[in-house]
Amino acid sequence: MSVWNVKAIIMPKPGVNDPQGEAIRGGLESLEFSGVREVRAGKQISLTIEAQSRDDAASAVKRMCDQLLANPVIETYSVTVDSVEETDGGVNA
Repeated sequence: MSVWNVKAIIMPKPGVNDPQGEAIRGGLESLEFSGVREVRAGKQISLTIEAQSRDDAASAVKRMCDQLLANPVIETYSVTVDSVEETDGGVNA
C-alpha cells in the first residue's frame, strides 16, 4: 500500500444558480475590482488515503464524490492525486 494526497475540486455545474459566487463578485465590484464578469464558488476537499496505486486512489475518491462529497445533480468534480513523497517538503501558501 502507498499513501496518496488526493484533492477533489467540486464546482456548481454551468447554468446552476451560484449565490455564493454572485456575492463574491458583488463584493469584488464594491471594492472596485472592475472587469470581474463571473465568479463560481466551489469547494476543495483534501484527503490522504492508502491505496495500491494512483489509479486506485483516484477511483476511490471518485466513488466518494459520487456517493457523498458532490451532488451530481448540480455539481461537477475533478480529482488530482499525488504521492505523499511528491508533495512532502512543499511550501504552503
